[in-house]
Amino acid sequence: MKTKDISKAKDPDLRASMAALQRASLQARKTAIQTGTHLVIVKDGQLLRISAEELRQQTEPRNSPTS
Repeated sequence: MKTKDISKAKDPDLRASMAALQRASLQARKTAIQTGTHLVIVKDGQLLRISAEELRQQTEPRNSPTS
């Protein structure tokens, strides 16, 4: 079965759903960091628990070398 690009769907709600999922994901990460709880996700078919500390490290700006 070939999947279709969701951005080309006829239904405008369906086209906008990917952006909505991305916003929800970002908000869930922020909430997990604020409350110190784990975020539970499925990645490549595996259930993963990501700690608030790991999430903080992922969102911290990288130290850039100064010239």
